[in-house]
Amino acid sequence: MTELYQRYRHSMRQFVKFAVVGGTGVLVNMLVAVVMNRLNGGSANAQNIVWAIPGTPFNIRFTALVWIGGFLVANLYNFQLNRWWTFRSAAAAGWWKEFWPFLAVGSAAAAVGLVIKIALTNPSSPVYLPEPWFHEEAGIHSREYWSQLIAIVITMPINFVVNKLWTFRSVRRA
Repeated sequence: MTELYQRYRHSMRQFVKFAVVGGTGVLVNMLVAVVMNRLNGGSANAQNIVWAIPGTPFNIRFTALVWIGGFLVANLYNFQLNRWWTFRSAAAAGWWKEFWPFLAVGSAAAAVGLVIKIALTNPSSPVYLPEPWFHEEAGIHSREYWSQLIAIVITMPINFVVNKLWTFRSVRRA
């Protein structure tokens, strides 16, 4: 066990730092979600259709915009903090050279997260967050906010592994 710890100590430390950054990033993401929903009249309006996709039964709902807005702000925040603290190195590549891969990885995870969030908030989905506990009358029970949080938690490990192995290692070596 000690050998295993010695071998992976650095990666475990990085994972803990990544989790701390991610945890504060979740707060940033959720703050953006709350602000956007409040500006839209509350989380009860999150399912409002913003844009119907012509010629299809599909549409873009406000909840998707909240997910994308929260992701973009938190991704930038997380990138800067991870670059400075979690994966800091004398061999750091230029800011933009590291940011684009980080954004690409985050965007892939965000796409998965958006599918999860939509599944958790769509009444016809088999994984719809059920009433009576989940509803939009009280913030702590908000299906909108719980789905955002659950999707973030599910996609975080993917983000860590790919960013560790690609964004903050391969890009710097190139």
